[in-house]
Amino acid sequence: MQARRAARELAFILFSQFDKKITSYSKETLDDIILKSIRILSDNASDELQTAVNSLIVMKNNIKDYEANHETNLNRPIDTDNVPVPILMTSEMTEKIDSMIDVGEKALAALEIAEFATLDSKSIVKDYAVKIAQEFQRNYKEVDNIIQKYAKNWDIGRMVKMDKDILRIAICELVYIKDAPMKVVVDESLELAKKYSTEDSASFINGILAKIVVDYGLK
Repeated sequence: MQARRAARELAFILFSQFDKKITSYSKETLDDIILKSIRILSDNASDELQTAVNSLIVMKNNIKDYEANHETNLNRPIDTDNVPVPILMTSEMTEKIDSMIDVGEKALAALEIAEFATLDSKSIVKDYAVKIAQEFQRNYKEVDNIIQKYAKNWDIGRMVKMDKDILRIAICELVYIKDAPMKVVVDESLELAKKYSTEDSASFINGILAKIVVDYGLK
């Protein structure tokens, strides 16, 4: 995972904890919230990995039971080991495995972000996340006005907060910081939407950012 990508995800978690007093947050307060965010990431990652492990244990036990109760092994002498048997409903097993893979990947990504943010050599992660937050503090009214302008037929006050926060981060980077390629910012905003928000969020966010990119002449 690249440092900037980790910083965007950390900023997203940071934004999720903002309240209406955002302008009163000091640099120290932001650092403290980030530290708490890293702890949340680590704790969630540990919980998700434990869930995945527990699911694997259950699946293994189910397979053992299925094997032991299969007619092939029920007819074998009692003092012999079970032999492998065909497994029915492979689609169901595949679905469960895919679910565990998804949990594992999210947990590993969370741990990687936490590791990035805590290593001195990777301080760019924490610093860039704070930079995005401070840019939003300075320009939050204009940023939200931009969202409202391009989110036609949507009241920003009723918009899904996760979508608003992803858009806020992207606009801060695209319009104010201007320190990362436009395509990277947009693509990673869509990845955040797919990971954290609703099923339709990615297309909604993409539509708004596409209009901003054109109107602001971003490249």
